[in-house]
Amino acid sequence: MSTDYVLAGYRVAPRYVREEWQDSSLPEGELVSMSGCVVDVLYTDPHEWDDWFGSPGAAERARVQSGRSGSHVLGVGFAVPDVPEVTADITDSGSEAAAGTLLERLARREPAADGEPLGFELVGYECGLWHTWTCIGGLVREVYDATGVRPGEWGLVQDEQDARRAAAWLTESGAGEPKVFYWVAAKLVDVPV
Repeated sequence: MSTDYVLAGYRVAPRYVREEWQDSSLPEGELVSMSGCVVDVLYTDPHEWDDWFGSPGAAERARVQSGRSGSHVLGVGFAVPDVPEVTADITDSGSEAAAGTLLERLARREPAADGEPLGFELVGYECGLWHTWTCIGGLVREVYDATGVRPGEWGLVQDEQDARRAAAWLTESGAGEPKVFYWVAAKLVDVPV
């Protein structure tokens, strides 16, 4: 069973390799993340308030102008059932400005971006920053022990239902607190530009 996803926006981020402090069960080679905790995402404005681009064209132009080699345009989508809680999490944290244009796009409920599917990243929001399950020590191992779900290619969960089950377990267990209380499986696609 597949869930409908809505467009969160586009992120410009480089691939990265597992850092020494990250879980050793992450695969070797290039990893993908939308999280500013583990990659240096590109901002849409010089004041670094908004790191969500509204179109693949705008993201690609910024990527080229930045001169950052190795950066890619990622399309990010959130499952329709998760949107109200994601919106509430951002609003309750008092960081609507730091969320940039994300809230506006989620309210429009546009279909998620087209592109090459990369997988699902378990992420949660805290005061203007998206955390990933790979940035909070021990979560990858805890998720595997509790659910059997582990990162695959690109360091992402490849099966949608596994990713949603793992995100639900993280939320219910409270394992990511105090940083993240609500976890979602963000659908990531490599956007052709």
